[in-house]
Amino acid sequence: MNTIDASLRNTKTSGEVNKLRSEGNVPGIVYGGKSETQKISISKKLLKNLIEKENFLSSILNLKINGKDENVLPKEISYDILTDDPIHIDFLRIVKGSSVIIEIPVNFINTEKSPGLKRGGVLNIVRRKVELKCPSENIPSELVVDLDGVDIGHSFKISSIKLPENVEPTIRGRDFVIATVAAPTVIKEPEKPAETEEGAEGAEAASTTGEGATETGDAKDAKGAEGEKKEADKKEDPKKGQPEKK
Repeated sequence: MNTIDASLRNTKTSGEVNKLRSEGNVPGIVYGGKSETQKISISKKLLKNLIEKENFLSSILNLKINGKDENVLPKEISYDILTDDPIHIDFLRIVKGSSVIIEIPVNFINTEKSPGLKRGGVLNIVRRKVELKCPSENIPSELVVDLDGVDIGHSFKISSIKLPENVEPTIRGRDFVIATVAAPTVIKEPEKPAETEEGAEGAEAASTTGEGATETGDAKDAKGAEGEKKEADKKEDPKKGQPEKK
């Protein structure tokens, strides 16, 4: 369990809160249980280091407020829209005997031992976190899904995950899916047929034949034009071409 130091604050105006932030601290509150809500401040540097750790929002912290220990659960963090630095945080007191609703991350292990994934299967993750109702003293840090020996077509449902005692999902009445190992989807493009030498020679021969046909047509047109010219000359001079009378 991580421990973080905090101090009580007496800020009442936005100006006082902004001054607190400018000094490298983050304002926050601690609420829950029968105790009153407390206003606190935490070092921004320490808080950012904790936030960067995995599962921060599902981990119980030991908050040391002016030397007094308090077990808390981070519930909500506000961030600056420009710098993305934390500017406020809420903590829920962990009271013995009470229950909390919290999202617990799912951790997939032994992916390298799955025959389905080795054969190209795909791990389709439906839920990366599961919302659970847990006793305050028995909050799991993660839910483990073991992929050892799992083949294509297998699905993991909430009933297949071992939950700690008195821990139950908030979704009731159905055995919802956490993940599946699906078959790979491969789209093959049709292969372009290779052009053979015979096809290339045939195309070349067809081109040559076409050129020859064009030349023959041109010759016919020339002969036809010459014949029409001779016929016209005969009509203009009917005597032309007749034998001379002696």
